[in-house]
Amino acid sequence: MLQGTGSDVGKSLITAGLARAWTRLGLAVRPFKPQNMSNNAAVTADGGEIGRAQALQARACGVAPTTDMNPVLLKPQSEVGAQVVVQGRILGNVRAREYQSLKPTLLPRVMESFSRLAAGCDLVLVEGAGSPAEVNLREGDIANMGFASAAGVPVVLVADIDRGGVIASLVGTCAVLRADERARLQGYIINKFRGDPSLFDDGLRIIEDHTGLSSFGVVPWFAEARRLPAEDAVVLETRTASGGGRAIRIVVPRLPHIANFDDLDPLAAESDVAVAFVPAGEALPGDADLIVLPGSKATIADLAALRATGWDVDIAAHLRRGGRVLGLCGGYQMLGTRICDPHGIEGPAGEVEGLGLLDVATLLGGDKTLVEVAGTDVATGAGVRGYEMHVGRTEGPGRDRPMLRLGDRGEGAVGFDGRVQGCYLHGLFASDAFRRAFLARLRPGRDGGLAWEAEVERTLDALADHLHRHLDLDALLAVAARPIL
Repeated sequence: MLQGTGSDVGKSLITAGLARAWTRLGLAVRPFKPQNMSNNAAVTADGGEIGRAQALQARACGVAPTTDMNPVLLKPQSEVGAQVVVQGRILGNVRAREYQSLKPTLLPRVMESFSRLAAGCDLVLVEGAGSPAEVNLREGDIANMGFASAAGVPVVLVADIDRGGVIASLVGTCAVLRADERARLQGYIINKFRGDPSLFDDGLRIIEDHTGLSSFGVVPWFAEARRLPAEDAVVLETRTASGGGRAIRIVVPRLPHIANFDDLDPLAAESDVAVAFVPAGEALPGDADLIVLPGSKATIADLAALRATGWDVDIAAHLRRGGRVLGLCGGYQMLGTRICDPHGIEGPAGEVEGLGLLDVATLLGGDKTLVEVAGTDVATGAGVRGYEMHVGRTEGPGRDRPMLRLGDRGEGAVGFDGRVQGCYLHGLFASDAFRRAFLARLRPGRDGGLAWEAEVERTLDALADHLHRHLDLDALLAVAARPIL
């Protein structure tokens, strides 16, 4: 089990890279994260949902994702509450304090999923959540040491040296753990090192003197990680636009409850495209070619935040200048005339006016749609693939002009002048033909050559090579073969 000294230390990436490395050596490897908190989710073939990072890790293993790989998924809907998804299905909405009492009841489901997964493979790579140093949350824990103790698994710590204080984070984590938990620790990995790793040799000795633990390796910064889907919106704090002076400029309002922002990753990977996530308090740039309203876990609340920031005014000005707007899932709902949540599915019950840019209205309620789909873009005939993940239905005259054709049904809507459109399909920009056709409409004559899926595979292989060079994989595998009961 890989546990971190904090959030965003690189546990998900290390897990994916190790999964690909050991899979290439012939082992049947599976990823597992007992509890995940993320609004970036993926749909499984059986119609469930798991964290996006576990779907990527499954890909690194060369297998299809299953709900057992992430049995508990928390999807934040407010500052103090989240939707709880258990083994791929919605259990309900709870506040943070309520969840503390709910956790112990979820451990049997977590262990059930883990046992099923482990029975069908050689090696399970377990990823912790946050940090085991959060000992104030240890009671009923299922994410870190609570799970490790229940499953009898050894633990390796992952620490991020780039953020500073790596010695204190490792020594401090060990210091606050109980004696039986410290006994599970088999060593640690230093991640995100910049410069000459030999300069940290004294640091490794200091850590061993204080903890008794040895390092499995110091992993240099892996710049290509930006090509892989991120698990947590915290990365948007540091993500910057690129693409050069002649780039197609795409801007995305960074909504408080932004979801599935990895939909934009294939666009950002294009050499002549700059994707910028704009924080609250900043205006949407006036020279943008396209504004994308992304997915949201709390659509009505995020629409209110969008208006409070003045982004609705920026969008209107953008359209007057001849710009284009695309809404994805929750963003598509915002573009309509009305959003109704009579049962309080995503927050307090209520009804609000949408931006009125598409002649559709959304009623939240009913069973959650979780399905993989394929079809074509109506405007260009280019093929698309992806998944739908939403609650409720969007209807209205605007759907007579669908954006996509999925089998025998239309999906989404397009405004009369073609410059505003929206749909529920996540992942559509991963389809190379569609992405090229879409960008060519923004910049006529443009013809990019990026093969996105091949790029993801190449990056996973490069990550595995990177870890193979800098970690003692034999020693790590030997640790995995020694259960600690």
